[in-house]
Amino acid sequence: MQQFLAQLQQMLAAPSSGPVNWDLARQVAVSQLAGAGDPAVSPYDRNAVEEALRLADLWLEPASALPSGIRTSVAWTRNEWIYNTLDVWRKLCDPVAGRMVTAMGDLVPEEARAQLGPMQAMVATLGGALFGGQLGQALGSLAAEVLSAGDIGLPLGPAGAAALVPTNINEYGKGLELPDDEVRLYVALREAAHQRLFGHVPWLRGHVLGAVETYASGITVNREAIEEAMGRFDPGNPETLQELQLEGVFTPEDSAAQKAALARLETALALIEGWVSHVVDGAVAGRLTEVVRLAEAFRRRRAAGGPAEQTFSALVGLELRPRRLREAAALWSALTEHRGISGRDALWGHPDLLPSADDFADPEGYARSSLDFGDLSDFNDLGDIDFGERGGEHGGEHGGERGDQRGGEHGGERGGERGDQRGGEHGGEHGGDPGRDPGDDPRSDPGTPGS
Repeated sequence: MQQFLAQLQQMLAAPSSGPVNWDLARQVAVSQLAGAGDPAVSPYDRNAVEEALRLADLWLEPASALPSGIRTSVAWTRNEWIYNTLDVWRKLCDPVAGRMVTAMGDLVPEEARAQLGPMQAMVATLGGALFGGQLGQALGSLAAEVLSAGDIGLPLGPAGAAALVPTNINEYGKGLELPDDEVRLYVALREAAHQRLFGHVPWLRGHVLGAVETYASGITVNREAIEEAMGRFDPGNPETLQELQLEGVFTPEDSAAQKAALARLETALALIEGWVSHVVDGAVAGRLTEVVRLAEAFRRRRAAGGPAEQTFSALVGLELRPRRLREAAALWSALTEHRGISGRDALWGHPDLLPSADDFADPEGYARSSLDFGDLSDFNDLGDIDFGERGGEHGGEHGGERGDQRGGEHGGERGGERGDQRGGEHGGEHGGDPGRDPGDDPRSDPGTPGS
């Protein structure tokens, strides 16, 4: 923070390219991490992360119709998490910050603006620096808590890059008093599941970020709070910037459109997190000794949010927590039971096919609804969901008459006649081959940690 204060006056003289001074935000975040500590990733941790992500992807194969979305497996330091996620934060925060900067300019009386001349630009620069400094503190706190690139449910990192933060995982595991390898593997499973979802549902990234932006566009600025904050700032004493707090500056607009935007955002986050939780819990069943404790700990963590996440929420007016995580997980579980894995995951083919918030109230009724999700493969214009090329395991060249393993497991009598949706849709020309028993697949049970 001292380095930031020493450079503040210079940064105020250099306007940023947008409403937020992101250079300042990054420097504040990095300087905050310097105080908390940011150990380098050791070779042991790097290898452990790569192995955990590899094993996680194998375990998810029979639990998801979506293929692997991992192109690279990386272990990040806290500082690397900030650097690699800053572009998405910029996209999410600039609209909100822009309204704050505009509101600051409106504090200057109309008759005085002409007299200020070039000084009017200084107001916008000060607003960008003020917001950037506060946002930097929030991001620095988040960087000390997040466990992976997809930990808060948004696609923050580069596409296809599965990333874990070993330092934070180790500290989180100590609090749970659970084996380090099981905690690491469970985080890796969640990250790998996020990568499958965002990597092979092409509309999902834009849908989620768009929901955040739509909600943010309805957030209003409390001018009285800004005026009070600015009244405490002394341009001759940059240290007073540390004392400024922007919590309470942003408030959601109480309108029908804003409530609808909030409901859309909360539903999207709940469906994503519910799917991830359900798929991961299915993949680890019978494989991890502490799976029940791990699942419950992560559900509570995502539902409540950590201190840093709460600070970020107060700063920009956005709550990124899925409020109905348990209901969403129950809905995906009911869909798996009644429609099979491929029928469940086919819902990601188009946003209009996804359950609504009202469907959370009756998961069983929704899963047994008259709409046959098993026939969604007939509608080729509904989103181009990418199930990849996974050979005999997901239809491949041998899916037509026998169905894949999940077709026989979940498809009842119809699995033998027509095969699973992936068998028919992706099955190629050789449906008559009998295929192989899943027990002959060496990937069907790649082992447990340490085996």
